[in-house]
Amino acid sequence: MSLLNSWDWSPVALERPHPAPENMTNPENEPIPSPSTEPATSTTDVQPETSAEAQLSDLQTRFTELNDAFLRARAEAENTRRRAEEEVSKARKYAVESFAESMLPVKDSLEAAISIPAATTEQMLEGVHATLRQLSAALVRNKVVEINPPPASRFDPHQHQAISVVPAEQEPNTVVAVLQKGYMIADRVLRPALVTVSGSA
Repeated sequence: MSLLNSWDWSPVALERPHPAPENMTNPENEPIPSPSTEPATSTTDVQPETSAEAQLSDLQTRFTELNDAFLRARAEAENTRRRAEEEVSKARKYAVESFAESMLPVKDSLEAAISIPAATTEQMLEGVHATLRQLSAALVRNKVVEINPPPASRFDPHQHQAISVVPAEQEPNTVVAVLQKGYMIADRVLRPALVTVSGSA
C-alpha cells in the first residue's frame, strides 16, 4: 500500500491540526524554546519590603526625637535641682539676714545712750524706752509676737508653762499672773509664757 493510500484524506482529518513533533528544530537546527511556565515577578512582591523599610525609618526618626527630648528633660531637671539646692543653701546661710538688719538700729541706740558722759536719769530712761520701741517694732516685722495672756484666761499648755498653782477667786485652771512673757514666731512657740495658775477651790 502506498503512502498516499494510507493517509486519511477525509475533510475532518484535513481540518484537524497535527501536533508538532517534540524537539522540533528551526532551520538552523537549534531547539525552539518552549514557553516559560515560571510566573513573572510581580511588583507587588516588592511592596512589603519597601513598607517595612519605611516603617523602620519612621521608628528610627521617632526614637531619635524621643531620645533628644529625654536628654533635654533630664538636663532641665538637673538644672532645677541644682538651683533648688543653691536656694536652700542661701536660705540657711542668710536666714537671719532680715532679723539682723532690724537689730542694727537697736544697737545704734544703745551705743548712743552710753556715749553720753553725764546723762541724767530722765535721759537714760527716755533712751531705754525709745530703744525698747525699736526692738518691739523689729520683732513684729520679723513675725515675732508676744505671748502675754490676760488674767483669768484659760491656761493653754501649748503656749503657757505653769510655775505654780495658787488659790484665787476665779475659775480653776486659769491664768492668775504672768511672770515672764512668751514669744512665738509665726505659729511656732519660741518660748512659752511663765504663769501661775488658779487651783480648785
